[in-house]
Amino acid sequence: MSSSQRRTIVNRRAFLADAARAAGGAALLTGALAAGRAYSAPGRKPNVIVIYTDDQGSIDTNLFGANDLVTPNLDALARRGVRFTQFYAPSPVCSPSRAGLMTGRYPVRAGTAGNCPSEEGQPGMPTTEITMAEMLKAAGYATGQVGKWHLGYSPDTMPNAQGFDYSFGHMGGCIDNYSHFFYWRGPNRHDLHENGEEVFRDGEFFPDLMVDAAGRFIEQHRNEPFFLYFAMNQPHYPYQGEADWLAYYREKGVAYPRDLYAAFISTLDERIGALLAKLDELGLREDTIVVFQSDHGHSTEERAHFGGGNAGPYRGAKFSMFEGGIRIPAAISWPGHLPEGEVRGQLGHGCDWLPTIAELCGVAPPDTHLDGVSLAPVVKSADAPSPHGAVHWQMGLGEKAQWAVRDGDWKLIGNPRDTSGKAEITESDKLFLSNLAEDIGEMTNLAGDHPEVVERLRRLHEEWIASM
Repeated sequence: MSSSQRRTIVNRRAFLADAARAAGGAALLTGALAAGRAYSAPGRKPNVIVIYTDDQGSIDTNLFGANDLVTPNLDALARRGVRFTQFYAPSPVCSPSRAGLMTGRYPVRAGTAGNCPSEEGQPGMPTTEITMAEMLKAAGYATGQVGKWHLGYSPDTMPNAQGFDYSFGHMGGCIDNYSHFFYWRGPNRHDLHENGEEVFRDGEFFPDLMVDAAGRFIEQHRNEPFFLYFAMNQPHYPYQGEADWLAYYREKGVAYPRDLYAAFISTLDERIGALLAKLDELGLREDTIVVFQSDHGHSTEERAHFGGGNAGPYRGAKFSMFEGGIRIPAAISWPGHLPEGEVRGQLGHGCDWLPTIAELCGVAPPDTHLDGVSLAPVVKSADAPSPHGAVHWQMGLGEKAQWAVRDGDWKLIGNPRDTSGKAEITESDKLFLSNLAEDIGEMTNLAGDHPEVVERLRRLHEEWIASM
């Protein structure tokens, strides 16, 4: 497919989406009926799909602010629902972020303060944790995991032992998308599994394999409520966007390494479009809650060509507690049941999705301490207050762990790390205080000017970590 053909498809999809919205969704509904819609039985609970992208920067869709990106499918998803402008990942690194999503608990409480091993046989998130899949399975849902896991590589910590009926993807942190070998550190190890068994699909593009596996799962369970965790490994390195997208961005003059990253983002966007098209094909879109979130900020690691992602006005990136590491794009869509085309500025957090989904689906949340709170009132009404008081993060354990606490507009970071390289961190910045209402870029440390605020927030952190 040429880049000009792809652009034509993108424009046509955008036109059809606009036309459907203008008609109040009637065109899509008519198409679904004509295709033989899988009607819900009376009282059937909604399906749930959680789309979790990997290393996607704070503003890296067109609708969220990256005007140089072509992301019509992510944009359409957000327009058919509610998007957040102050949404936070549970952690600025992969495994803890996923643990927070899966359990509704702060990663430290969930026993996952850092990345899980990517070696076969190694454990991960404690098996005592109750996952979103276990919660929904107990309520009668079929449950599927497709994509990146990175929460354990032993039989008792892999997806099939953590509440998922079906699993397809890689268990470690990253793979080459064609050979499916672990990418980060040698020796090279093949990592592609289906229901716990190693499978070989050499030369096939992993994002396409994900779409195929997800489509089969949806087809199989179209007449019963299902939960699909669609955990993409994009745009995590290695950057392997399709050649025509790379040519498109280079023709537009997008500089290296943004061109590599942008091509991978648009490649990702098309796969999300294919996933959502399957729902439309089966007439399931209005029966399905779709959640979208990045796991944390973009990577500036050497393997990521030292960047490519965009944090917009925010300082920091992956591995950093500055906003660019933890403030991420997020949206929820359930056409016909939740508002569409609306924006929320209230604070939300990745741990909130589990209780939010529990409330929207009418299922019982786990009988354990949850740190997340339901965002359903906020999603339904722009006037609802944020349900959060102080919000906490910590990556790692011990005195040198990086941590942060936000309370209102004040945010205190302990042992900060600036992976965006915007400014040097000095010894005097060991405690870094910002007022986000006045300095969204967190460029000025106010700790010396407001010692009483520093002490209050530091005490909040100490009390919180003691409660873990």
